[in-house]
Amino acid sequence: MDRQRVSSGTEWEPIVGYSRAVRAGDQIHVAGTTATDEDGDVVGAGDPAAQTRQAIANVEEALGALDADLTDVVRTRLYVTDVDDWEAIGRAHGEAFGDVRPAATMVEVSRLIDPELLVEIEAVAVVED
Repeated sequence: MDRQRVSSGTEWEPIVGYSRAVRAGDQIHVAGTTATDEDGDVVGAGDPAAQTRQAIANVEEALGALDADLTDVVRTRLYVTDVDDWEAIGRAHGEAFGDVRPAATMVEVSRLIDPELLVEIEAVAVVED
């Protein structure tokens, strides 16, 4: 099976041994993605909706590098540090996915890799092989 990888360019990818996204056949798996800009700085500190929008924009960028887009997404997983923010996070997710309506799971976690991060999102897309 042919495998294509997308890198976000962080120094940690080769150390930890992961890729931002991997396409294998007709599936694309996007690794946990946070609200960071091209310099690795956190976007939307303190604002879970803004962080959700930025994380989804980063997912969309990774998908685009593999000839896919948000309409191809069939599954998302949202890891949040405060489930009480579910409505703001959910609305931002809904803005991005609209009628696509992927299967989605939201789970509260005790923390993410940076204390400023409130949301991390994984995605799975299915595309023409």
